[in-house]
Amino acid sequence: MEKLTGAFPQAKCFRVLDTVVMEVAADDLHQTLKRLKGESDLGYTLLLDVTAIDYLHYPGHRGPRFAVVYTLRNWEKNRLVQVKVAVADADRGLPTATTIWEAANWGEREVYDQYGIRFSGHPDLRRILNHWQFQGHPLRKDYDITKRQVCYETDSLEGPIKDRLNKRGISDTILKDINTEVMFLNLGPSHPATHGAIRILTALDGETILGNVNEIGYLHRGFEKTAEQRTYNQIIPLTDRLNYCSALMNNIAYVKAVESWLGVEITERARFMRVVLSEFFRIQDHLVCLAANLVDMGGLTNYWYLYNEKEASYDFISRLTGARLTSTFTRVGGMYRDFYEGWEDDMERQLKDIEKGVADSLALVLQNRIVHERTQNCCPLSGDRALEFGFTGPTLRASGVPFDLRKDNPYYNYEAFDFNIPVGTRGDIYDRMMVRFEEIFESIKIIRQAMKMIPGGPVFIDDKKVALPPKSEVYSNIEALASHFKLIFEGVRVPRGEWYDSYEAANGELGFHFVSDGSGTPYKCKVRPPCFYIMGGFHEMVEDQMVADAVINLGSINIIGGELDR
Repeated sequence: MEKLTGAFPQAKCFRVLDTVVMEVAADDLHQTLKRLKGESDLGYTLLLDVTAIDYLHYPGHRGPRFAVVYTLRNWEKNRLVQVKVAVADADRGLPTATTIWEAANWGEREVYDQYGIRFSGHPDLRRILNHWQFQGHPLRKDYDITKRQVCYETDSLEGPIKDRLNKRGISDTILKDINTEVMFLNLGPSHPATHGAIRILTALDGETILGNVNEIGYLHRGFEKTAEQRTYNQIIPLTDRLNYCSALMNNIAYVKAVESWLGVEITERARFMRVVLSEFFRIQDHLVCLAANLVDMGGLTNYWYLYNEKEASYDFISRLTGARLTSTFTRVGGMYRDFYEGWEDDMERQLKDIEKGVADSLALVLQNRIVHERTQNCCPLSGDRALEFGFTGPTLRASGVPFDLRKDNPYYNYEAFDFNIPVGTRGDIYDRMMVRFEEIFESIKIIRQAMKMIPGGPVFIDDKKVALPPKSEVYSNIEALASHFKLIFEGVRVPRGEWYDSYEAANGELGFHFVSDGSGTPYKCKVRPPCFYIMGGFHEMVEDQMVADAVINLGSINIIGGELDR
């Protein structure tokens, strides 16, 4: 923090958990962000997220109603900073950061869509999660949540696609000179054609993509707005639906973020349980991604080798957690319950079956000329460009950037495990697939180590302010009954403040930005979904590629609609 304080004397700097927060004036914002990224001794090259806060109903707040927060990471030194700026006038807004990071394009569009804050100089300031005929801004505290707004007409996207072509130096005159007629083609938004309800509008010269713009939001269900009406534990089932291919990882990331601010240290057994579950669900997520992607290439046999093992593991997951897909197995302060007796043998059996299924699939892929020609040097993205768009997780590591929170900012005893971080070289479809294949084997290694190291003991902390009392006491003790009642109806009371915490989920950094007013319900709960920023760079990956390549590229970045749209 001392370095930031010295470099930016005009900013107010303070530390929140492992994040340095810098409060700057609007006039200093652009230069501050530019220096944070561009100066080598600072090196905040990764823009993780952009969000806003509406303080309209925040107790005791004085000053402008809105603030915008940019969350930045120096991934090489694992330093995290948030630049916060008050917004005096939402219509006047702030200068855009799109000239500094490509990731700011979609991040600022979301802030405009949800809060109505404008960004001067933004190249494409349109709605992104809500439909184009939507009126108002739903995350403002005075928005009427009972208001239903139906979209009656499809957005043509004619303006954005022509702007994209012009930006690439492609005009009608050039096309006429080479006697080429551009065809505009929609891929999607129907699912499963696009691995989620996503509209991919392409401008084609034959089968070559000249330009691409994307429309998302078809699955947007208002996670953040709904969270404002729920207690902290009641939000856990909502997180299951973010990425239903690895639902429990969302549970764990969410409660870890709440616990970090509460200062809660969960039991050692609960830590190891969360590691085992996280890595097992990372495997599940990668199996779905790879199976579906290989089907897109025509490899149905690979699909059965991979997906059969995932399907078989659902019965085990059901026994382990009580539900197959969306289990809601965590609680703030621990776990819903302990694993059943004998789970280790069942887990080992599942891991062996998965190893065999993955090995059988790789036997069909590794020396397959068709697969190599379809995937190698196809839709590549360099490490620098991946960072520009805010990529994290396997998609970033496939581009040669070896950043993984489990290694670079370890939690839950990850520093005690022996595992490697697979990294690609070209950032093409082949690398994105193979990184996930290798991560499956690394996750299996972690699970086996955790199974040997997991201690006995309780799975919940002994803290009456957080943990529900045992049911036997609730039925016989008035104090336990009152404690149970208050925790259920009022929720776990979280101290006032604002903080960000993150987790290495299957698709990358899954972050949560909270604002607490001291009650049992979050004033604000913003999720930073890895899919959102990865999809923001999709156009650069597919332009000058073929239509068929765009389809398998979408599969290789593993877009999950619930996480993308929230």
